[in-house]
Amino acid sequence: MKNKIFATLLALTLALSLTACGSKSDDSAKADTTDDAQTEQPAEPQETVTLNVAASPTPHAEILKQCVPILAEQGIDLQIHEYSDYVVPNTAVEDGDEDANYFQHVPYLDDFNTTRGTHLVSVTGVHIEPMGIYAGKSDSLDNLPDGASVAVPNDATNEGRALLLLEAQGLIKLADDSNLSSTPKDIVENPKNLTFTEVEAATIPSIASEVDLAVINSNYALGAGLNPVEDALALESSDSPYVNVLVCKEGNENNAAIQALAEALHSDAVKNYIAENFDGAVIAVD
Repeated sequence: MKNKIFATLLALTLALSLTACGSKSDDSAKADTTDDAQTEQPAEPQETVTLNVAASPTPHAEILKQCVPILAEQGIDLQIHEYSDYVVPNTAVEDGDEDANYFQHVPYLDDFNTTRGTHLVSVTGVHIEPMGIYAGKSDSLDNLPDGASVAVPNDATNEGRALLLLEAQGLIKLADDSNLSSTPKDIVENPKNLTFTEVEAATIPSIASEVDLAVINSNYALGAGLNPVEDALALESSDSPYVNVLVCKEGNENNAAIQALAEALHSDAVKNYIAENFDGAVIAVD
């Protein structure tokens, strides 16, 4: 009888021991599962950064639109604001209303900073838009009447650029062809006695029919439905120094979002878009 009682007590002791071990193992497994769950928690979603950029409608805004999906993958929301003039996009960046702009070349930027006291800098060069001479009342450079009228931009650098293009066609001679800010007063030879109508660059396409010739920036020519390669009587060479640049306020050029936009503007996707859609009227630079 005693042996039987002893055997029963031994069995009970072993059962309790196994139960305790099983509970401990279960608790450890639960702890491990909890730890793994905590370790595998998804990362916080990336905060979206908004980048506001001012641009001329054509081709600048069109080119920037190709960068929207590229930047979206990096958590950057590119907001493009279109302007039809050459002043407000710069003052808006200076005042902080826009983070950057894309519409101008370096000679214009340098002149703007000098005359307006702004603090804007080029981030990167993007493309060249060759300036062209277009027909108005006259449809040939060789048969211009004496005293023919020519519309040119009235801002300092684009006017000088237009006069250099006219000089390259043998229509005038300037006192100093290295002076990018030449005006009609700097013409020393004018065999056709050309007269000049100096107006805002954006308005030249609308008055082309009122003058014999119109010298038009390619972005405004494209906006007016002109094809610079096909419609211009003469076109600036592709090695023009007037590269259009991405611009921001001094001190912001290393901003991560602005640098990401600069990189996107040099991407193969954007270069291919420019080549396929502008037929040589806009030329991407490296």
